[in-house]
Amino acid sequence: MSSTPTSPRPAFWQACRLPAVWVRAARLGLVVGLIQVSLNQGDHWLSGHITTGVILKSILSPLLSFGIAFASAAATHAENLSRSAP
Repeated sequence: MSSTPTSPRPAFWQACRLPAVWVRAARLGLVVGLIQVSLNQGDHWLSGHITTGVILKSILSPLLSFGIAFASAAATHAENLSRSAP
């Protein structure tokens, strides 16, 4: 009897193409990232001490939060798809 290994990978990539996953990640990830930027670099922005490092951190914080939220939303959706499959 031959068995072919099944992989959760297709369900994850299918979830990555869904607009609902992107919207959920944007709502959560970007909002959290912007809050992080205001807490961590807000004093630099307000005082005018803006360096390349502050700019990079201000850009990367929301992107990292978005990436984490996106991966989580896609994984959750893929898990739900695999549970509902017969």
